[in-house]
Amino acid sequence: MGLVDVVIPALNEEQALPRVLQEIPRPSVRRVIVADNGSTDRTAEVARQNGAEVVHESERGYGAACLKALAHLAADPPDIVVFLDGDYSDHPSELPSLIDPILAGDADMVIGSRARGRRERGALSPQQQVGNAIACRALRLLYGVRYTDLGPFRAIRWQTLQALGMQDRNYGWTVEMQIKAARRGVAYREVPVSYRQRIGVSKVSGTVRGSVSAGAKILWLLGRYAWS
Repeated sequence: MGLVDVVIPALNEEQALPRVLQEIPRPSVRRVIVADNGSTDRTAEVARQNGAEVVHESERGYGAACLKALAHLAADPPDIVVFLDGDYSDHPSELPSLIDPILAGDADMVIGSRARGRRERGALSPQQQVGNAIACRALRLLYGVRYTDLGPFRAIRWQTLQALGMQDRNYGWTVEMQIKAARRGVAYREVPVSYRQRIGVSKVSGTVRGSVSAGAKILWLLGRYAWS
């Protein structure tokens, strides 16, 4: 069991995406799916030029893009799915450290922790750091799981992911996965990952509206699942 596919949600990432795709360790990966989330630049074109398959999701939202990519993979699913951002803030070369615990049978889901890894100064905004700390504290209090991050760079078994029944179509995708995994008792690990300043401006933490909306959605999901 070792087929690995990578999902990259992308919105206007034509500058960063080629670097991301070129640094993915291809011997470890079967396919890369770029979910173009309504880009107005050459994101789809540069993705194909660099060996990725492209699916299009016009509804704006991180979760919507991820769900479109997973629907595409369902016809020939991998054993493991890796989620990776397209802005070059993550280090694609560190992908093996995320999938190794799954391949070894030690975990079914692995979260890449930016809080535990090496970070460039300013790579994580103050609002991201505070939001992560609050959300991870709530996850521990409500579900007994110990995380330091809701990082987007993560790996999960396909069968485990399907069992979670992911639904969120925007800001809550990462925390929904961790909440549902905790509720089901999914074996998990956290591994340190490096993090750098992204290329371009973040669609979430780069704006006040995005930061507030993301924070509100995360808190809403934590409360919703805690009392359901």
